[in-house]
Amino acid sequence: MGDISCSNGISSGNGVNGKSHSSLNGYRKSCWYEEEIEENLRWCFALNSILHTGASQYQDIALLDTKPFGKALVIDGKLQSAEVDEFIYHESLVHPAFLHHSSPKTVFIMGGGEGSTAREILRHKTVEKVVMCDIDEEVVEFCKAYLVVNREAFCDPRLEVIINDARAELENWKGVL
Repeated sequence: MGDISCSNGISSGNGVNGKSHSSLNGYRKSCWYEEEIEENLRWCFALNSILHTGASQYQDIALLDTKPFGKALVIDGKLQSAEVDEFIYHESLVHPAFLHHSSPKTVFIMGGGEGSTAREILRHKTVEKVVMCDIDEEVVEFCKAYLVVNREAFCDPRLEVIINDARAELENWKGVL
């Protein structure tokens, strides 16, 4: 799980309650995000601030402003994407498949609540409709509100967002796509 910790140079472990202070009694307070990748492997990076935390019925959600990566989306203590480099994953996910298809018109995204996959798909002018199905409405709404880089995709009239279990939704679509 990902942990957020702060220290002020005097003692360790002040905790984080969503408030950010740049100094305490003349000492700079530093906050860090740390995530265990696997046993004996962790990574951590400095935070500018904690922009938002919350929880849905399915998962914990956090948006962090990190020093090295910009805004970072963390779900259930695991980094999902960061604004500095998320395009690498999403471009590689979408564009090779689209280059091998003669004229994609309708696309179904299983999950993808953050909107980045939809953003990349909607760059293709042949696409007439994108259906993004995610089970967690709170994550979708959270990302619409806080991830500016994907705002245009969420506003595109070709995007239809369905809140449901993606597998169940896809099974209902058999023969339609």
